[in-house]
This record gives sequence, structure tokens and C-alpha cells, in this order.
Amino acid sequence: MASLLIPFYVPKSTLLLAVSQGLSPRYALTKSKAFLIPSNPFSPNPGALIKCTSSVSSLTPQLDETLVYQEDERPLTEIWKDIQGCNDWEGLLDPMNSHLRKEIIRYGEFAQACYDSFDFDPHSKYCGTCKYQGSHFFDKLDMHGHGYQISRYLYATSNINLPNFFQKSKLSNIWSTHANWMGYVAVTTDEEEIIRLGRRDIVIAWRGTVTYLEWIYDLKDILCSANFINDPSIKIELGFYDLYTKKEDSCKYCTFSAREQVLAEIKRLLDYYRGEEISITLTGHSLGAALAVLSAYDIAEMKLNYMDDGTEIPITVYSFSGPRVGNLKFKERCDELGVKVLRVINVRDKVPTVPGILANEKFQFQKYVEDTISFPWSYAHVGVELALDHTHSPFLKPTNDLACAHNLEVHLHLVDGYHGKGRRFFLATKRDIALVNKSCDFLRAEYGVPPHWRQDENKGMVRNSEGRWVVPERPRVEALPPDTAHHLEQVLKNSVASSSRNHEGSV
Repeated sequence: MASLLIPFYVPKSTLLLAVSQGLSPRYALTKSKAFLIPSNPFSPNPGALIKCTSSVSSLTPQLDETLVYQEDERPLTEIWKDIQGCNDWEGLLDPMNSHLRKEIIRYGEFAQACYDSFDFDPHSKYCGTCKYQGSHFFDKLDMHGHGYQISRYLYATSNINLPNFFQKSKLSNIWSTHANWMGYVAVTTDEEEIIRLGRRDIVIAWRGTVTYLEWIYDLKDILCSANFINDPSIKIELGFYDLYTKKEDSCKYCTFSAREQVLAEIKRLLDYYRGEEISITLTGHSLGAALAVLSAYDIAEMKLNYMDDGTEIPITVYSFSGPRVGNLKFKERCDELGVKVLRVINVRDKVPTVPGILANEKFQFQKYVEDTISFPWSYAHVGVELALDHTHSPFLKPTNDLACAHNLEVHLHLVDGYHGKGRRFFLATKRDIALVNKSCDFLRAEYGVPPHWRQDENKGMVRNSEGRWVVPERPRVEALPPDTAHHLEQVLKNSVASSSRNHEGSV
């Protein structure tokens, strides 16, 4: 893991200078400008090209100069706390604020990176791990302009109640029989990006599933006590809880649970950047969205987001197509702790409707049922919902494929075109529509973008010195950093001390 940690164990001034010289931020601080609204967004113009960062080929509807869309002219640095949800995004979703749209898409790309970098090929001995070393992660994904650096990778053990979530190699000689790569922790290191954001941002991105609904069938709809504090009434879906908390002593990647890895790393980064203005942002898609909400709650419950001087660090979750995570008590506790969650969903997608089909936040008597009769299948979504509808996009074709409605790139496309309830769909940031078909078949045929087009060049095969085509060896897969135990011990010690003070204050 040394290669992942090197950027952080140097003096801050040296770090910022080195990184700022090697990275250029994607979003510069420029004067806001007006965008043209298409008068007829449902009649594509095959002759117009969209300029974008990831180009296969893209088209945009004809534009009408009689309609104008004005961007928010305030710099993000002045309103970042509002964009991160300090007021529950009041007045920012309808109509959609231009800063918020860009930030939702940006964090969605952090979640998408988990899919694009994950090796899910069962014929690979590296199946279940990340394709890239942490020091090259964002460069390999053409994301270097984001201004972030990986600080560590996250792993989880496959010995849980969600067997269809994990990818396994068919080969006998594999990197690990017990672990899967789950995502990463990253932090802003580019000076210009820190200025644009108005703070240093720590991102935790969780991987979702590479197969569509198979994992959801494994949910037993069983709630278990979270056990993060002494309140057994706060409950979480058992599969999510196991994925987050289980560990395997015989596996060097899972001697610490995913939970312990996250808590230790957040503690380390907050200690290192002590005294700076910081935010903690979590993101994920599908099952990864559930882990984002769960880990955000955990960080807040453990009081990790409080500095020594009492300053509270905001915790925000950008959730994409996430299922319900816990019961109503869990939702209420997240609200009490100030965890802000923006749930981006497609109303045609089924995953956000589970678990909790019988009793959920839409059920009028949920609180009575949960408190009085301890109904064991009561779930509630956390946070604010941004409901999108893929049938409003003129770029997408009708389909009965449920995977299309669930696809993350589709959600980001819908965010780009959404401007408020009842408002016309048009692409505000001109995000490349070819990305929609990256891993599905959803674009209309006239755009000429092949379905499922993203793959490694030559499917990862290279020609060796003898002229033979072979699967190349990869650098050693990094295990857990050696200081994990130390930082985790500090987290638990501080948690015990905080609980004791709270108990004394209540007596």
C-alpha cells in the first residue's frame, strides 16, 4: 500500500506544489455564462457535435436563441455549504442550480470510476480487484483534472450474506480467495481545485454491483441492530451490515473490515489536515449507495467529523439509485447527526423501492407500527430525493431492459438534462451522450453509438517480446497500510471518551 500513501507523508507545502504542477483542474473559476435552451429538444440535429471530455461522438438538439438559461453567477467557494446540503438543498433542486448540477455529476463520476476500474472478468486471476495502482488511478481513467489523489483502497470479505455481489475468478491462481475491491478514499490536493471548492474535500467512493438485480434477490429483508452505539432500536439491513463490518483474519486484505478501514483513514486524514476547512463527501451507486449512507452515518455516530476545537465537518452523501438501508430509527438518527443525503433516482428503476415494500417512509403509520409492535420489515429512505425520469430524455429509446433504467451513466445524463419539475429536458453541461452506452444499450440508433462500447484495448492483451499475445502481469496488489491499527485505535478511544462525557452530562 506504500504507493497509495506516499503523497500524504510529505510536508504539506511540498505536496501541494508537486501536485499542482502535475494536475490541472477540470473546472476553472470563470465568469458564469448563459446557455441556450432548445426550443425543440425532441428533434435531434445529426449535424451538431458536442465538445466533451470523453468523445466517441455526440449530438445535441437544435438551439433556439429566444430562450436563455442563466447559470448561478456566485462562485462555488461562497455557497459550497448550501451545495453540500446544509439547508437540505432547499431552493436548489427546482429549478436545478447550475453549481449543484455540476457537483452531482462530478461526484457521480467518482462513483462511476469504481466500475470503470474494476476487474470483473472471471477469466482473469485479478478478478475482483482494481485494474490500476492508486498513484495512477485518475490518470488511467482520464480524470486527472478532478484535482484529487487516492489515499487508500477499500476491501471487503466475500464471507457475507450477499454472494452475488462478489466477483470471483475461475482460475486457481488468483490474488485472493476472500476479498473484493470495494472502492477508495481520495482527497483534494490540487491548490486550484481547493480554491474552487472553498475547502479541502475528502471523498469516499463505494463500488456497486456489476450485475444488475442478482444481488437484490439476496436481500433477506432482515434488520439487525447497528451496534455502533448503545441503541438497539437503530437497525440496518443485514446484508449491508455484514458487507460493511465483516472481516477475515486469514486474508491480508480483510484483516480489518471495510468499516475499520474507512474509520482509520478518515481519522488519519483529519489529523494530517488539522486546522483546515474540510468536507467529507460519500458517493456510490446501487449497493454502493447503501454503503455510502451507512458509512456516513457511522462517521457521524463515531463523532469523527468533530475537530478538537468543536468545529463540525459537514458530511454529505450523493447517492445514485440506492436501496433503503435501515429502519425509521436509523433515518431519524441520521437526521439528528446532521448527515445530509441527496438521493438521485430514476422513477423507472426498481432498486430504490426495496427493501421495505410493506412498510416504508410512504406508509402513514410507519412510526406507530415500528415503535408499538416492533414490525421487523420497516425501512425508510434517508435524505432528500431528486426524482428523474428517463422517458423525458429525447436521446434515449424505449426499452424493457431494467438494467438501462438502473445504469449510473444514465442517471448522470438525466441530471445534465434536468432543470426542474415540468421543465424541458436539455443538456446544460453538454456532457457526452455517448457515455450513456458505455455499459448498456439505451441511445437511439440514429446517434451511431455502439452499445457496451467501453472495454480495455485488446481486452487487456499485449504482445510480448517474442511476439505472442499474453495477459500482462500487474504490479502487486496492495494490502492494508501498516498504520491502520493505530488510527483505528484512536477512533475507538475517542468514541469511548465521547460516550462517557455524554453519559455524565445526561446524569
